[in-house]
Amino acid sequence: MKSVYRLYRREGVFCSFHVATGKRESLHTRDEREAKTLIAAKLEAERQPVLNLKLARVYLAGSDPKASERTWADVLEQIIASKKDENRRRWEVFAKHQPCQKLWKRVVIETRAEDFLSVLNGGKVSTNKFLRVLHNFAQDMGWLQAPIIPKRQWPKVVYAPKRAITLEEHEQIIERETNPERRLFYELAWHTGAAQSDLANLHGEDITWADKTLSFFRKKTKEPVLIHFGATTEEVLHQLPSTGLLFPYMATVRAGDRATEFGQRCRGLGISGVTLHSYRYAWAERARICGYPLRFAMDALGHNSKAVHHAYAKRAEVVIPPLETYERDFLKRQILQFAQA
Repeated sequence: MKSVYRLYRREGVFCSFHVATGKRESLHTRDEREAKTLIAAKLEAERQPVLNLKLARVYLAGSDPKASERTWADVLEQIIASKKDENRRRWEVFAKHQPCQKLWKRVVIETRAEDFLSVLNGGKVSTNKFLRVLHNFAQDMGWLQAPIIPKRQWPKVVYAPKRAITLEEHEQIIERETNPERRLFYELAWHTGAAQSDLANLHGEDITWADKTLSFFRKKTKEPVLIHFGATTEEVLHQLPSTGLLFPYMATVRAGDRATEFGQRCRGLGISGVTLHSYRYAWAERARICGYPLRFAMDALGHNSKAVHHAYAKRAEVVIPPLETYERDFLKRQILQFAQA
């Protein structure tokens, strides 16, 4: 290995000069033999990591021939291939994320913590989430022998404050909306709390009128959802097509464009801090306030819904009725059932 250090003397004291970086450093000795020994130690310290990496490549090649050339772009490609629909589109958008462009060219086994941290510092909350999945996927597949960033050292994911849309704000939007399909879309979002992509892709066949239920699979999680609707929601549904897509136009619009259209209407009314997702938060908070059981809310919005956990944890203000009221109502129901028997 060619020496990257040069030894020279300055005012009687020996110093080292790093050829690659140009860094000069005093060796704090006037003894030439000691200075040469220190230079040899520096050279060995720099040589060892390079040698270790070469040895690691040789060993890995025995079990994984592509280990020495697999880049993060290859890992990303495998993740995208495993996704479908909207999830796939999100990963395809992430592939174009500017802070990640240098990382895609980096060989996986040569990646250092600094490479990931530089991406995280230049990215957003979504960058942190996607990068964690990418890192864990590579480790689970055996392409990464040890974590690049230990789990506890990952920067904490801090979300922007989110709030539910209020009834007054919703009514303002409905009153001003001139497009019938979009108005009914917002109405159904208020009554069901469904995610915008799920709502836009509902079909008339998803409605069971006899049971007054709306059933579908969530696009994001593939979870089954069953929503029981009342008279007000029934009025809205009767104004929509009985077969095929309930919202033919909204179904053709990308999720981002639907969000943009909603944002434009909010800005026109001076409403800030809400998005289409705020309808889910509103539904969850309304359910919490009126004492709707948690298990029912989870069935309606999805068991993994953050809106449910957020509302039922702390957001909604709940007035807890006294136990004697529940006992009195319970006795009345018991007497009524006995009288009808």
